[in-house]
Amino acid sequence: MSQTPENKKGQVETTGHVWDGDLREYNNPLPRWWLWAFYGTIVFAVVYWILYPAWPYAGTFTKGIETVSFTVQDKDGKTSTVTEHWNSRALFNKDMESSPSALAQKEWLAKVKDMSFAQIAANPDTLNFATSMGHALFGDHCAACHGTGGQGVLSVNPDGSYPNLTDNNWIHGDSYEKIVSDITNGIHGNMPAFGALFKGEKLNDLAQYVLSLSHQEGVNEEAANRGKASFATCAGCHGANGQGNQMIGAPNLTDKVWDFVDVPGAKTIDEKVKLVEGVIDHGLQHQMPKFGDRLSPEQIRLLAVYVRQLGGS
Repeated sequence: MSQTPENKKGQVETTGHVWDGDLREYNNPLPRWWLWAFYGTIVFAVVYWILYPAWPYAGTFTKGIETVSFTVQDKDGKTSTVTEHWNSRALFNKDMESSPSALAQKEWLAKVKDMSFAQIAANPDTLNFATSMGHALFGDHCAACHGTGGQGVLSVNPDGSYPNLTDNNWIHGDSYEKIVSDITNGIHGNMPAFGALFKGEKLNDLAQYVLSLSHQEGVNEEAANRGKASFATCAGCHGANGQGNQMIGAPNLTDKVWDFVDVPGAKTIDEKVKLVEGVIDHGLQHQMPKFGDRLSPEQIRLLAVYVRQLGGS
């Protein structure tokens, strides 16, 4: 008898399946190391499912039994330990509270907490820390509206404009205390609409007079002179001479600084008149949210230092 692959000495056993007469399926066992490695991955997966977030169910997911603990400090300086289920956000929170850089930041915050603004500004190290941290806070909370460099947004639509913080023109005042108050409590500015009071030529005359206060080229002097009488309605907020009132946030109309309508970008006097007419006609609402419920008092003070120095103060 001739030996076949099924009975040849030392030949690997086959499953008995044969194709095309001589193509056989061998029954090779898996290497033992491979099997144990495979069993190990199964055990690892089961342990992982128990320890960490894993399986979705009913609109949520299994949280796992592994936790992350870290110490946090509230606005009043009281510390407490927070324990959360393990996840990347919890690890991030722990890093923000317990990493070496976070601990160093807390040390500096404690150092400047009881310092006056004058003391912070007089010490190069504390001033450096204040502007560095203030810059980061500004990027997180203010840059979306005021721009990354605080240059503001000037639009033909007053509601889409945000004041420039780099020009040293402060609508509400530039004292540290006032800036802290504005950041903490927000700003609610309002100029009523006068469309029902001023129409047609009367509206045009008033707009011409407003533009004449900042000596805009091309103003119709005759119309401006007629509009001066109508400005008495505006003087209650902007002052008889148009120099504004920081107590109520009424802008100075004599300094050629326009925070809410793009008069400098207008190419002709007619375009400038139309822009000013639009503000008089429709009024102006400018709101800034309060950050007292988002930032600690120390953070707000450092942000105030940074914002104030943007204008060169």
